Amino acid sequence: MKAMVYYRHGSPDVLKCEEIEKPTPADDEVLIRVRAASVNPLDWRLMRGGPRIIRVLLTLLTPKIKRPGVDVAGEVEAVGKNVTQFKPGDAVFGVCKGAFAEYACTPESKLVIKPAGLTFEQAASIPVAALTALQGLRDKGQMKPGHEVLINGAAGGVGTFAVQIAKWFGADVTGVCSTRNGEMVQSIGADRVIDYTREDFTQNGQRYDLILDCVGNHPASACRRALSRNGICVMAGGPKQVRTMLVRVLQALVLSPFVSQKFVMFIAKLSKEDLSMVGELIATGKVTPVIDRRYSLSEVPQAVGYLEQGHAGGKVVITFGAESQDVAQPHSRCSVA
Repeated sequence: MKAMVYYRHGSPDVLKCEEIEKPTPADDEVLIRVRAASVNPLDWRLMRGGPRIIRVLLTLLTPKIKRPGVDVAGEVEAVGKNVTQFKPGDAVFGVCKGAFAEYACTPESKLVIKPAGLTFEQAASIPVAALTALQGLRDKGQMKPGHEVLINGAAGGVGTFAVQIAKWFGADVTGVCSTRNGEMVQSIGADRVIDYTREDFTQNGQRYDLILDCVGNHPASACRRALSRNGICVMAGGPKQVRTMLVRVLQALVLSPFVSQKFVMFIAKLSKEDLSMVGELIATGKVTPVIDRRYSLSEVPQAVGYLEQGHAGGKVVITFGAESQDVAQPHSRCSVA
């Protein structure tokens, strides 16, 4: 089978599309014929490896051949002998290792059935981004109807889900994004849009019950100015530079014990219940995934590079098969028929 792999850390050029052995599911695993996958910041962060010490640790702790891709949607090809929830032919979505491939294996505990109303592309856009938005707002942010909520990075993969989920919860939503994405963010439900190229939300005097920060471009002390007396800032994303990210985390840890506001560092956890919940929200039209660009398997390096630039308006999706007819023609020999 064809799969995207890399052997060393670096730019998207390290990604290679190669022919590798088709995996066999373990006793508790499901083999998926991948129909769509999506790209997340995690993919380029792991690919880059960060500072030298991090690259060394990643090299020591991970296999020689590294397989990118986490979000997956497809059809069950085969199941291990202990699998009870799925059978061949089922349409599923969830998370796995090595989703940028024609086939991938993952434990059945990491998958749910895809609602009939979802395309594979939509389903593949859900896991990391939508769970981060949902759990960040509902669980860490303690969002309630009527809350004033600000989404910093409202045009990104997490942000576009967060705007819609916050509106579904009954919040009043302000989205922060660039000029070119303002109309899109308003179209998915934001009550107000702040163009960060013209206005700094930490300086305009507005206060919010909850800030979901998907970008990390302001220090905790600045975000505090935009919080209500008992407001919560959920930090679900960070800057590209690891050092800047660590400084920001330390600032939040130091500040939190001495102020009435809360600063919460957050990484989403896999939840089958939450995956199914978001799937139903999409199937019933309450939430619509925003897909910026579609790429074929051979174009994964371009897809990862595009996302790393930080200008994507929604999700970047890798498509396979009939559902990818509108994808640009592949530019390498590793194409998917």
